[in-house]
Amino acid sequence: MASAAGHCLVRFMDPDSMKSISMYAQPVSCWQSLQKFHHVNITRYQSCSLSMAMMNGCKGDPRLPVGIIDSCTLPAVPSPALALEKLHSAIFGLKSNPPPFTSGIIRLQVPIEEQIQAIDWLHAQHQLLPRCFFSGRSRKKDSDIFVVFPNGNGQSSVTHNLVSVAGVGSAVFFRNLHPFSYNDWRSIKRFLSTECPMIRAYGAMRFDARANISSEWEDFGSFYFMIPQVEFDELERSSTLAVTLAWDDALSWTWAKAISTLESTMDKVSSKIVRLQKEVSRTFILSNHHSPSKMHWDLAVKKALEIINRSSTPLTKVVLARSSRVITATDIDPIAWLACLKQVEGENAYQFCLQPPDAPAFIGNTPEQLFHRKWLKITSEALAGTRGRGGTTALDLQIEHDLLSSPKDHLEFTIVRESIRSKLEAICNRVVIEPKKAIRKLPRVQHLYARLAGRLRSEDEEYDIMASLHPSPAVCGFPTEEARLLIAETEVFDRGMYAGPVGWFGGGESEFAVGIRSALVEKGLGALIYAGTGIVEGSNPSLEWDELELKTSQFTKFLKLEVPLRSRFENIGTPN
Repeated sequence: MASAAGHCLVRFMDPDSMKSISMYAQPVSCWQSLQKFHHVNITRYQSCSLSMAMMNGCKGDPRLPVGIIDSCTLPAVPSPALALEKLHSAIFGLKSNPPPFTSGIIRLQVPIEEQIQAIDWLHAQHQLLPRCFFSGRSRKKDSDIFVVFPNGNGQSSVTHNLVSVAGVGSAVFFRNLHPFSYNDWRSIKRFLSTECPMIRAYGAMRFDARANISSEWEDFGSFYFMIPQVEFDELERSSTLAVTLAWDDALSWTWAKAISTLESTMDKVSSKIVRLQKEVSRTFILSNHHSPSKMHWDLAVKKALEIINRSSTPLTKVVLARSSRVITATDIDPIAWLACLKQVEGENAYQFCLQPPDAPAFIGNTPEQLFHRKWLKITSEALAGTRGRGGTTALDLQIEHDLLSSPKDHLEFTIVRESIRSKLEAICNRVVIEPKKAIRKLPRVQHLYARLAGRLRSEDEEYDIMASLHPSPAVCGFPTEEARLLIAETEVFDRGMYAGPVGWFGGGESEFAVGIRSALVEKGLGALIYAGTGIVEGSNPSLEWDELELKTSQFTKFLKLEVPLRSRFENIGTPN
């Protein structure tokens, strides 16, 4: 082990066996040049614009593996500025000694001996696009990823849990207009490896890929994923700055182009990071237009209930949604808005941001997991029924009891849970549900909740997981196709990525949340805030509308409302 310490090394801790696993870099000339150059001080590069030309991995042959997939960890440094300098030096060394492959992907990372929030780093990058952010919920120990860095003597010196990831630029992106297919999944997996688990593709998919794409969602396509060129990983007690190079001569994206565009991106990256105040600059809401309006919402819910109550229909639940266009006096900073959500609403929730080039920013704070896969183990969740939190412990328990004993909410929850169980049983050897029905409490709302776990028959069934679990009854309805068709007939706006899968694919692991509690932030146009609610037998249109108000209030409460709107907003039944 000690003899290998001088080579590039990435080590990860397997929490199940608590044995360290080492992945060594391939013995190619690029690593020799790294050893030679990564201690060299360099002068500052001349600034240049980011190149808009990027490699779309979906255009490659998904059957052909890339020539090399590798990771390399450089010595730890005390600050982001020194980490950036060390990466510049390493890239400089690689330029004259390219690896002998026509395609590949290589990640270089530098541990930073300080915990810095990934969202603060992303905010400091002055809107470099594309960009992404993903913060998972805190998990139990048996599902954590531990990043273990060597101390130079072949022994592990730091073991930290990954908290959040932010990235700018794309080493390779994946986008298409057609629905996400098996070949698209294989195109992504082509650039991933179990031996390099931190090389990940972050992105999202549309709720309904068969629906027409509206102008605000055009740049996202039917799906959009990116492996960041420059990535900042926030760990429990430290951080990591990383860069990734990807190339494929068959796509006319050579090693030289990959190096050039990476250098261009790195020239724009700032190492001056200031902690966000976790508050949005207060701005007046000039207008707030709902689609549908309250009147049309009532009609849509009544129509759905009429269909559900027919003895001839199999439909038992449909999820109807609302899009609210909020126009503000000044532009909303999507990263600052997301930081507020993470600070105030982030407990037991995922936070995400995805923004392709020249596109709006899709941000969200969602409590709902679609699935988490690690090797053959898979977990998913059923989440349904919504109530606000009480202002006192006694009131909160009373609201909890009301939710647990509500026949309407029990029906909605049971439909969701049993549908997910059935879908998992089709791809797993067995499925365990524990707890079968409980309460998940969030800072402002609480839901009925169940956790489902199973063991896949094969890791290759990952695509089947996505195709099977999305869309879930929690955001579409049941049966799925009947609910989807009614949504398409009823809703007059494009959901886009709202209620679609959002998360990441990795080598031996992947995790996706459901993109609810989300918004699309457009420069000069305010934001579109999305929310939905499940309609089942016994639903009341006015109460469902109040639930929409409660869900969207996590966004609007950070803005300054006009007085007439404020009084109406604060009189919603559930306290903030």
